Amino acid sequence: MTLMNLRLLVARAEVMALVKTALFSVVLVALAPPLVAQPIEKKGTTPYVTHFIFRPLMSIDIADLGTATTLEAVGTTQNMKGEKMLDKMSARCTALNVSSGEKKYIDGACVLADSDGDQIFSTFDTRDLDKSQPQMDCGTHIITGGTGKYKGISGREPFACIKMPALAGAGGYFAMDIPHNTTWEIK
Repeated sequence: MTLMNLRLLVARAEVMALVKTALFSVVLVALAPPLVAQPIEKKGTTPYVTHFIFRPLMSIDIADLGTATTLEAVGTTQNMKGEKMLDKMSARCTALNVSSGEKKYIDGACVLADSDGDQIFSTFDTRDLDKSQPQMDCGTHIITGGTGKYKGISGREPFACIKMPALAGAGGYFAMDIPHNTTWEIK
């Protein structure tokens, strides 16, 4: 066998290996389940929990009169039914915590963002309690809108507040789990 024939056999073997790899790849793609984005339902009720870390930003504290503290909260969501809606979203909120005499409340606004970058915006008020859901005894979020797949969303989210163990370190940071029972609709 000549050197030229040997080179032709090696080249032919390399081409066959490449063809086999390409065919195998086509078969794998053909047999793989489709990666179709799960459509978002147009309305529903979704229980989820946001795992928050709160950071005090600024405070006014007048002895015997009251305090007002602005807070930033960041965390992630977890759908309690294992569904896609409101699951594995990043959460960021700004809040005002007021305590003066009989007045004790926290008001604020939040944005949730999913892995596609689509967002849901809501406001919340700890004085707005849903009497029909006594276990959600901390306040109510009002969903005011969204972007992308959430465009046109509205809804109500009564929520509870579960204090978590104290966080290590200075700075006044604290953690809470906030379970929500959300009724929403996208129009």
